[in-house]
Amino acid sequence: MNKNSAILVLILTLFAILPAVSFGQNGKTSKEAEAVLARSVAALGGEKYLNVTTAVGRGRFSIIRDGAVISFQSFIDVIVFPDKERTEFKGGGIKTVQTNTGETGWIFDGDAETLKDQTPTQIESFRRGMRVSIDYLLRGYWRGQAELEYVGKRPATLGKRNDVVRVTYDDGLVVEFEFSADDALPVKAIHRRTNADGEEITEEDRYAQFVEVGGIRSPFIIDRFTAGKHSSRINFQSIEYNKRIPDSIFVKPSNPKDLKRDLKL
Repeated sequence: MNKNSAILVLILTLFAILPAVSFGQNGKTSKEAEAVLARSVAALGGEKYLNVTTAVGRGRFSIIRDGAVISFQSFIDVIVFPDKERTEFKGGGIKTVQTNTGETGWIFDGDAETLKDQTPTQIESFRRGMRVSIDYLLRGYWRGQAELEYVGKRPATLGKRNDVVRVTYDDGLVVEFEFSADDALPVKAIHRRTNADGEEITEEDRYAQFVEVGGIRSPFIIDRFTAGKHSSRINFQSIEYNKRIPDSIFVKPSNPKDLKRDLKL
């Protein structure tokens, strides 16, 4: 069996195990949307991608204003799918730790040396971040919480078009995902949120520089655009998959000083 035939078999297999077709807004069938997701999963590694349970990423997070980097921090990001994450930032000799498990979370501020539970607003921000991510979509964690529909093709770069699918959650959150019609790789995730001033703004994540690690392809660059302006960049230097992660790293410590030490995995 040649490579193209193997990929086609994988797509058909994935499509066969998907749940019965549902209907999105305006009665549009999600059949086309499910096919787009299946092709993208195949492009990212197929069963290897779907079988990922943990991810440990290291790299640099930059804040961008007017096209220039105004600050950056190194980070280590530990995820246990679908809803556990611990991210440690270091910059200027100061360390910050943000940890979430489902609908709970805590934050360590190394500058003030304080350890606090996250506010409801911070926890909701984490939950929204999960639900608008490409992994949450392609690994199917949204199922039972939202409807899926195929929007159509949208112009991309010169001579290119993207397939667009829309996920509408039961609580009203709407996310549009764009995939390259050529190679099926994820291109964008777009949603709207309300900022601190009560204004509704558009957030857009753009995926680039896909790197294969152990048969799994992942974007090593994720650019965030807020209200049409480039606001931040995540630049991974390495990603490890299916590493054993102890549950203890997600537990809020009793002594904040324990968090000054580097995370050992």
